[in-house]
Amino acid sequence: MKADNSVLAPAPKVSHRANRLLAALEPDDFAALEPHLDGVSLQQDQVLYEAGDPLRHAIFPHDTVVSLVAVLKDGRSAEMAVYGREGALGLVSAMTASHSFGRYIVLNSGTASRIELERLHAVIGQRPKVRQLVLRFAEAMMARVLQNVACNAVHSVEARACRWILSMHDRLDRNTVPLTHEFLADMLGVQRSTVSSITRSLQEAGLIKQGRGVITVTDRASLEQTSCECYGTVRSSFERLLPHTYGNTSTTNRRQQPQCS
Repeated sequence: MKADNSVLAPAPKVSHRANRLLAALEPDDFAALEPHLDGVSLQQDQVLYEAGDPLRHAIFPHDTVVSLVAVLKDGRSAEMAVYGREGALGLVSAMTASHSFGRYIVLNSGTASRIELERLHAVIGQRPKVRQLVLRFAEAMMARVLQNVACNAVHSVEARACRWILSMHDRLDRNTVPLTHEFLADMLGVQRSTVSSITRSLQEAGLIKQGRGVITVTDRASLEQTSCECYGTVRSSFERLLPHTYGNTSTTNRRQQPQCS
């Protein structure tokens, strides 16, 4: 699969501050970045980077979600990280490596802001508050990745599926999110039949409603209770480090979560 985000379709009529990381910048810091930001359109299933591709841009999603997946030699894949309006893809990776760790694939069509990494790094070097915000985002992402490692090792597939649906719901601020059984199976590293069985059970319990290529959250509170503690742990980390991350989506994960095994 060939990836080249240098030829993304322009989207000139965008609000860069629709991305919450950019929105958290103070006016003078944002003004230092704004001239270098371009609005771009992202299409569902579009590959922005393949593993080993050089990283040239940071992309700040607005109303779209991008997943970073590891693609194995046998064709199987598994999620490593996910990026929405709370952050930027390519930002943390470029601080430690010049090439992509995996495949960045767009989960739903939308818009984003894009900036050349060379220009972004120049601003980071000149603006201490921008650098501090980037470092807090890097810490939050590291906490999420490490928590996901533990989650994948000890928690049930059902609990992890609920966590994934909730994370999509948080980022899109709408009850219906684009998720196919095939894609969710890839993200969780399980068979499609396993995901079909889980989503059927969640629907029968009244937590979700399935449609063609979409899942509608019908009982968020119960979905949070069915998820493992990792959803609340990761969310709390982001709220502590980046209070701008979440809007008005309430969470019941502050209560004791069931231990899934």
